Amino acid sequence: MARVVVDVMLKPEILDPQGQAVQRALPRLGFEGISDVRQGKRFELEVEGPVDEAALGRIRDLAESFLANTVIEDFTVRVDEVAEAAK
Repeated sequence: MARVVVDVMLKPEILDPQGQAVQRALPRLGFEGISDVRQGKRFELEVEGPVDEAALGRIRDLAESFLANTVIEDFTVRVDEVAEAAK
């Protein structure tokens, strides 16, 4: 089995109140020099069989129709190379 990762992030023009709250808290916690934080979601999918372009296309369809709200979010799909190398 292979692992495919789908990262979902708010589009840059969309306000991210959770990211802003984290960014404002960082100096109080002793973390200086971080000027912006954006919060997102990560999905790890275990895929049976080879992860070819057809499989990645199906996962992109899944991400577009179910995992991400494409009106306000962007997503990326990638094979987790670390998980592949560990096999």
